[in-house]
Amino acid sequence: MCLFIESSQSKMSDLWPGERGTIKAKADFNVSEDVAALRKAIEGIGTTEKTLIDILTHRSSSQKQAISKAYEETTKRILVNDLKGDTKGSLEDLLVALARPPAVNDAKWLNKAIKGAGTDTNILIEILASRTNKQIKEIYMQNIEISGDFGKAILLLAEGARDESTNVNADKAKEDAKALYQAGEKRLGTDESKFIEILCKRSIPHLRQTILEYKNISGKTLQKSIEKEISGDLEELLVAIVKCVMSTPAYFAEKIYKSMKGAGTDENTLTRVMVSRGEIDMLDIRAEFKKLYQRSLYKEISSDVSGSYGDCLKMICGGED
Repeated sequence: MCLFIESSQSKMSDLWPGERGTIKAKADFNVSEDVAALRKAIEGIGTTEKTLIDILTHRSSSQKQAISKAYEETTKRILVNDLKGDTKGSLEDLLVALARPPAVNDAKWLNKAIKGAGTDTNILIEILASRTNKQIKEIYMQNIEISGDFGKAILLLAEGARDESTNVNADKAKEDAKALYQAGEKRLGTDESKFIEILCKRSIPHLRQTILEYKNISGKTLQKSIEKEISGDLEELLVAIVKCVMSTPAYFAEKIYKSMKGAGTDENTLTRVMVSRGEIDMLDIRAEFKKLYQRSLYKEISSDVSGSYGDCLKMICGGED
């Protein structure tokens, strides 16, 4: 696989914020005061992590880019590099990600996923299954070479060409549901290309209706049929798309929960999800987390993650429900 990924710099921060995020623009924002506070925190004897956390979790992406620009003009240094030099480990990764534009983060995470021995398909799936067309197009991609049906699906998603119509034609949704049934449960051997075509190209509202129609036709959920008929990375990708179609916040609530369960915390996943959703739909993720696991996300983080890293995550979480 060869995947060249960059981020487009044009107005990228305008494409990401959502009304359901916990990270919001500061009303009385003063870039000079923030730069001075960051310099004091970084240049003093011992880094003042509390100041770094407070600023980077209480400013919008566009405000943080203004801070980064002013910081460089004032100090002749790059803020992200100073954060790397003055913090370490998971806290460093978290603060650096908070300071970067969202599309830069996605590009960095995707590049990391394809470097070294073997591809981390979980990151590819998470990002390309959950982002909008605009968000994907801000992650400038070229020279993608990936094989098999999984590769075809990834390439379709990477084009950022999903239908964005908000109108739903019930008859067409029934046709697609029937086509999916005939491509899987109804035949011997699965026609993966039909699943890829429909799930990677149809609009989100259309797919929601298609999923409902599929259950009426087959008597089981589309997710269950995919898990039965398809295997490997393609199965994981198509299931992720179905989950995001039904509820992106629920999909990420599950990702967060799994990252904190088992043998040790998966801090890479936890950082990636908390940062990428903090300005978009973290309030909804909190609600879904409580619905799914009968426990607040804030309390889960408090009990599972310690130190300044945990404190920063709790700031992104935005409080208890």
